[in-house]
Formats: sequence, C-alpha cells, structure tokens
Amino acid sequence: MKPGPVVRVMLMVLAMLGPGVAHAHEADLISVRAVRDDASPDRVRETLTLSPDTLRLLLPDLGARDGDAPGAPSFFDARRAELEARVWSRVPLFADRAPCILQSSGGTWDAERGVALRADFRCPPGALHQTFGVLDALPRGYRVIRVGLGEGGAPAGAAFADQGHPTLPLEGSAGAVDGFAHWVGLGVRHILEGADHLLFLVAVLLVGGSFRRMLALVTSFTVAHSLTLGLTALGWVTLGARGTRWAEAAIAASILYMALENLVLKRHGHRSGLTFLFGLVHGLGFASVLRGYGLGDALVPGLVGFNLGVEVGQAVVMAFLVPVLRIVQRRPRLHSRVMRVSSIGLAGVGLYWMVARGVG
Repeated sequence: MKPGPVVRVMLMVLAMLGPGVAHAHEADLISVRAVRDDASPDRVRETLTLSPDTLRLLLPDLGARDGDAPGAPSFFDARRAELEARVWSRVPLFADRAPCILQSSGGTWDAERGVALRADFRCPPGALHQTFGVLDALPRGYRVIRVGLGEGGAPAGAAFADQGHPTLPLEGSAGAVDGFAHWVGLGVRHILEGADHLLFLVAVLLVGGSFRRMLALVTSFTVAHSLTLGLTALGWVTLGARGTRWAEAAIAASILYMALENLVLKRHGHRSGLTFLFGLVHGLGFASVLRGYGLGDALVPGLVGFNLGVEVGQAVVMAFLVPVLRIVQRRPRLHSRVMRVSSIGLAGVGLYWMVARGVG
C-alpha cells in the first residue's frame, strides 16, 4: 500500500531533518567588551568571547599543525599572526572616525566557557565603534552582542550587530527595548531552528487527545525547560563540555523514547509527567546557547527575552500543528497510520542524533 500525501510529507520532513542537525544547538553569539584604561585613556583593551566551534570557522585549519593543542599556554602565541590577520584585521576599531592601532593580541581557551580573544589598541579620544567584518565568514544568523557597563558604571544595555548591520557602538547606553527585542528574536529563531525540540513535541502530541490535554502537555514542557534554562544560565546548575554533550544526546533519546512509546503503548495517561521530566533536559539544551559568553549585566534581560522568544516561537508552531493533528484525529484509520509511520521516522531520527551526539 502506497503512503498517502500526509504520510509522504511527514517522511520527507523527517528525512530532511535527519542528518542536518545532529548537533542542533550551535553557539552563534559572539560577545564583545571594550574598556578604556583609566590611567591611560588612549589604551583600549577589548575581549571577544566566542565558542570553540566559531573559532574553527574563522580558522579552518585549526589543529592541523603538529603540536597545535588548543588550550595549551603557547597556542595563542603560536597563532598570533594568523589571529591578527583573520580576526582582528577584520574587526576595525574606531574612535569617532579615527582608526585605532592594534598593539598586541592573545587569548585563552576554555572548553567549557569558550574562547576569549584579547587585544590592546591605541585609540584617540572619541566614542568607540567597531565593524565586524568577520560576520561575512560565518553562517547567516550569527550575532555580535556588546556587553559591559556604560557611563558611571550603569548597565549599558545589550546592542547587537549582524551581517546586515555589522557596525556596533561600544560605548554609551543602548535602547533597552531594542536590546530586549533582539533577545526575543534570538529565542524565536532558536526554537524554529531547533528541530529536536519541535520533533519531540510532535512525538508527544501524535497520540492525539482533547485540546485541553494537548495544551497541558505543551505547558508541562514549557514550564520544565524554562526552569532548567534559568537555573543553568544563572549558574545555579553547571554543565561542563561533557555534560552538555550528554544533555544533547539525552534530548535525542527523548524523541526516540516518545516515538517508541507511540508504537508500543495503547494508553498514555502518564505523558504530562514524562513530558515535564524530558522538558527539564531540553532546557539544558537551550541554556547551552547562552552559557559561556561573558554576558555579565546582560544575562538577566537576555535570559528573560530569550526564553520569551522560545515560547513565542513554540506557540506559533503549536498554533499550526495542533489543529492539523485534531483534523487527522477525526479520521481514526488515517490517524493510526500517520502516527505509526511518523513515529517510525521519529525513532530513526532520534536514534541517529543520539548516537551522533553521544560520540561527540
């Protein structure tokens, strides 16, 4: 028997999602902090904080040389010329319209907190601003966020740069509303691009039920991942690099488990509690996006805005998905078939992701 159009669409979506997002939570933020030296105002020290994966995109041959050991004390000394050519030369710093002069550069590598690239500049008087040409070498969607304090030590507010608007003021206060809106937008994008979270919800909701029951399942997931996202981003729950990898594998395992349960069990009255438990694990995946960027005073508004964006994106998807599932559920034979075929596909994707993430 050939699969119907609904089943074919589900299979095509699962096939496209399978290999492409085995590692779904890419850290696509770069934070920048620039501070003038009080004792010598013409000296500006800047720190770029990024993930090891982002540094590998900027230095494609990273680790290819004999003796190159990321994290070793001599690593950044050995790669200084390359870093200055590929990174610092592509992020020109200005004071008003006058260019600043790069004096020295270096960095530190922390597998858990990320990579901190540091540079000292000589700058004339004037407001600092920087153009991040390195964004052209990174996938679309990467953002640079300014962190630090404004005048008088007050929080400066978050300001963002992207490929379309690569120039960023590094001093002065940013608009709180604009900064918060950027965080919300990042949250929306991460849930829409976070296929593992969406496929988990699909696996949970495939069994059907009343609208109230579906709403309870989604709410259970939302409360749980919001809880662990907050605890982890605030540093009350800590995950090292290995812990993050296993959390990602556990997220994939949650899809596999729910899909297998759809195929084996006839009753699913326990699903709200189970969805809550798995939601705690999914929150760790969201937190990995925010962890380790030296966000400082931007952490709390970033956490609130990012989480709100996640919920907005999730609500948009559910507003489309739940009515479709309700329509399919009204035709028992079609519902049974869609659930069975889709669950098989979901189980395969979950298994693939779980193995890929588990082996690193």
